[in-house]
Amino acid sequence: MTTTEELLRGAAELFPDEVVTQAYVRHLDLPQGAGRFALITLDNGLDHTKPTTFGPASLANLNAALDQVEKEATEGEIVGVGVTGKPFIFAVGADLKGVELLKRHEDALAIGKGGHDVFRRLADLAVPTFAYYNGAAMGGGVEVGLHCSYRTVSAALPAFSLPEVFLGLVPGWGGCTLLPNLIGADRAVTVIIENSLNQNRQLKGKQVYELGIADAIFEGADFLEQSLIWTASVLSGQTEVVRPDVDRGEAWDAAVERGRAIADSKVHEAAPAAYRALDIIAAAKNGDLGQGFDSEDGALADLIMGGELRSGIYAFNLVQKRAKRPAGAPDKSLARPVSKVGVVGAGLMASQLALLFARRLEVPVVLTDIDQERVDKGVGYVHGEIDKLLLKGRLNQDKANRLKAAVTGSLDKAAAFSDADFVIEAVFEEMGVKQQVFAEVEAVVPEHAILATNTSSLSVSEMAAKLQHPERVVGFHFFNPVAILPLLEIVRGEKTDDASLATAFGVAKKLKKTAVLVKDAPAFVVNRILTRFMGEIQNVIDEGTPVDVAERAVEPLGLPMSPLVLLELVGPAIGLHVSETLHRAFPDRFTVSENLRRVVEAGKRGFYVHDSGKPELDPEVAALLEQGDSVLTEEQVRTRVLDVVAQEIGLMLDEGVVAEAQDIDLCLITGAGWPFHLGGITPYLDREGVSERVVGRRFLAPGVASVPA
Repeated sequence: MTTTEELLRGAAELFPDEVVTQAYVRHLDLPQGAGRFALITLDNGLDHTKPTTFGPASLANLNAALDQVEKEATEGEIVGVGVTGKPFIFAVGADLKGVELLKRHEDALAIGKGGHDVFRRLADLAVPTFAYYNGAAMGGGVEVGLHCSYRTVSAALPAFSLPEVFLGLVPGWGGCTLLPNLIGADRAVTVIIENSLNQNRQLKGKQVYELGIADAIFEGADFLEQSLIWTASVLSGQTEVVRPDVDRGEAWDAAVERGRAIADSKVHEAAPAAYRALDIIAAAKNGDLGQGFDSEDGALADLIMGGELRSGIYAFNLVQKRAKRPAGAPDKSLARPVSKVGVVGAGLMASQLALLFARRLEVPVVLTDIDQERVDKGVGYVHGEIDKLLLKGRLNQDKANRLKAAVTGSLDKAAAFSDADFVIEAVFEEMGVKQQVFAEVEAVVPEHAILATNTSSLSVSEMAAKLQHPERVVGFHFFNPVAILPLLEIVRGEKTDDASLATAFGVAKKLKKTAVLVKDAPAFVVNRILTRFMGEIQNVIDEGTPVDVAERAVEPLGLPMSPLVLLELVGPAIGLHVSETLHRAFPDRFTVSENLRRVVEAGKRGFYVHDSGKPELDPEVAALLEQGDSVLTEEQVRTRVLDVVAQEIGLMLDEGVVAEAQDIDLCLITGAGWPFHLGGITPYLDREGVSERVVGRRFLAPGVASVPA
């Protein structure tokens, strides 16, 4: 029979670039005379920005450390074993760089079994075991702690999660089985399914404790010291850990059903990971851990060999790596300092921008508009949002006061902007209006000031054409809601110089936005693709396909919302305006729906009413629609939609709108909520054969975000 060590050493050959985590054992005498204790520290030898992970060699090192402490425990030399991490990091799970290299199901199965075989030894030792979550813990890092007898958590812990479903996996080293048996199925569903499918929402230390995952919580400054004192009290019997009984009745089944409803609403059965995880949670109700671990192994191996994981890892690498090094960005040394920001406009978008600039840059921000009432309303909005942050405990009183003082309004552009370094306009989306605004601003700002436009579809070059210094105009396109969506499309006009562009990227970084450089082309990236996508949905409806059929046709994509619900969020009038802009630029491909125009002219906010809690076609909208007699099936609709999207992406790449297909995916993921399990859009089009059928080539290199051959 193959031993765990042989299994792991064999698997290690498949992970040639693994950053190996060591498992250092040191001994100490616990306080209060509680006895001799073995503490295992997980450390990859790198600084705290390089998280500790578990590849096969790392698991083998932990296994060897457990060999040592197992012997000591059996011989009575120690009274307990603890596991902790290097400063700021506990451990963040499996080595995904290696996982995506696996080509055979049996190799993937070995990774699952290897993790289980090592981690479960912590539960089988002859002495109690303790996990000390001192820093970031994710995936396998969380799971190694779940195998321990007791857990403590640092109040300063910034991020704790089981993100596997988000990436296309299941928590496969005990998470799906142990967590519901520890804290109950409903709370486990929140951590494993709900948080994962909400853009990998993280827990803080206090939440980990309140959920019952940790038995005690201590401040970060002396976390380990306090944890060891607590450990001594547990081992000496002074502290008794009491956990509430887990409800294994109807509440367990209801929690699983809640999880399925969440998965249905997020991925519409288009991605298997969430459902596989829920199946394991459902089966874990009987408390049979061995059966649960076997199910985790099987699910893990199946999903590792599937396309969802590879797309998830591809998407993860985009937002974690490519986003930090934007393609085409000038040398950051060219960026100019920004010590004051001006915002032209005081509407909702402008006010959101003012709040963001004030919070992230911590510099004075001044809004202007055409009358005092609008200015006061905009400043009032910002101050109101700051008050909300204060009430939620996100700001202290001093910080709130300073932010309010920093955001002011004025009707006098000359006085407001004479010392501004960066001025952004967020006024009506009409070229003449924006040109007039920039002419007025250019006349009063310093020569070094950057002029930015938040336009969603108009030409930045045309906007700057009549200025004396068009080289300092840059597109700075945010996505709504500004505080939530990470994407910032930075647009280089025909005459934008490197210093202005570098300053824009520098500001974007301070704003904590994902900046992508795009060419000055109509609607840039996200709006161009979404308009073509939604335009084709509208086309098939106009031609005669029922609205519900057209909407259901794209459910297999697992998009966060249906096309017409998205239109409602954007606003039909804005959707119509963007489609008209793109129709003028590309009349052969972009249509303007007369039905959509009727909806806008009727003052309707969308196609649906929500009286019953779910979207239903508004009877008044239904009465407005004039349709043909061409009725398509869902599959036919889906084919048409995907074909036009693939065509548009191919044209955008040919035009050099972005550097590579990866930038299109990054834009859609961070600006439009395109699912991680698709990897954006281009991996999906490649996997489904659409890109080769439509444009004659794959968008990504072979093997990127695709199922292994």
